[in-house]
Amino acid sequence: MAGRFLPPHTPSTRAPADLALTLGPLRRGPADPTFRTTPDGSVWRASRTPEGPGTLRVHADGAEAWGPGADWLLARLPALLGAEDDPAAFVPRHKLLAVTARARAGLRLTRTGLVLESLIPSVLEQKVTSTEAYASWRRLVRAFGEPAPGPVPDGMYVMPDARGWAAIPSWEWHRANVDGKRSATIVRAARVAPRLEEAAHMPPAEARTRLELIPGIGPWTSAETVQRSNGAPDEVTTGDLHLPGIVGWALAGDRAADDAAMLELLEPYAGQRHRAARLILLSGRVPPRRAPRMAPGDIRAY
Repeated sequence: MAGRFLPPHTPSTRAPADLALTLGPLRRGPADPTFRTTPDGSVWRASRTPEGPGTLRVHADGAEAWGPGADWLLARLPALLGAEDDPAAFVPRHKLLAVTARARAGLRLTRTGLVLESLIPSVLEQKVTSTEAYASWRRLVRAFGEPAPGPVPDGMYVMPDARGWAAIPSWEWHRANVDGKRSATIVRAARVAPRLEEAAHMPPAEARTRLELIPGIGPWTSAETVQRSNGAPDEVTTGDLHLPGIVGWALAGDRAADDAAMLELLEPYAGQRHRAARLILLSGRVPPRRAPRMAPGDIRAY
């Protein structure tokens, strides 16, 4: 099945959504098999929808989709591109944020309406380097997913369904460099996937509470998930190794800021704290590095 979507006229008073900025958080590394950008400016996404696998191509003139999930993806395309987001609700109170908000006027907070596709890679990213997590995601999706439907760029895959995630053998998790704690968390989540997918339609705080009922899912993972699945402008990530220092440095020159200090600095942006953090990250203002990067680990030799 294939379908096509033509975007409505964008009012001249509002900058159009920037595809790269808006959809970029859905990409898990430069070789993510579920995400591609092509030289013509198109963004391609392969998703596991409630109707089945589907591929979505979004570009300046509209969108096309293929597969059993095509209609589902096209129906939710406006939310994916930030139609439910309100950038005007953000009032900068710091010069850096004001400058970045103007420079990144096309930023919208995406809402996918899909929980598991953001939850699983977020679990994979727990307490490891991005390089490790991205490699694990690539291996698992390619090994246990399925080729994306439609005339897609080479190497695109749809992630496994919930049953497929739950059935991955322990040795395959090991080969993908995923330790037992993270793999067990993903399997537990997959086994109650319908209940977790309901969270996409809940207020963000309630959605996070639902997710955190699963052992192994804490505030960091729930925030990273709900930011994407629910388009949550206020769900700021806590428990992150780097974010408090980045926010502290950008807003107060405090590279040693912890979660409490970060939340205090973001309090003036209550209701829009996630957007404030995104803009800080997009500003490029980060504290000078004092220590070497965390070295990637590899459990496969054990």
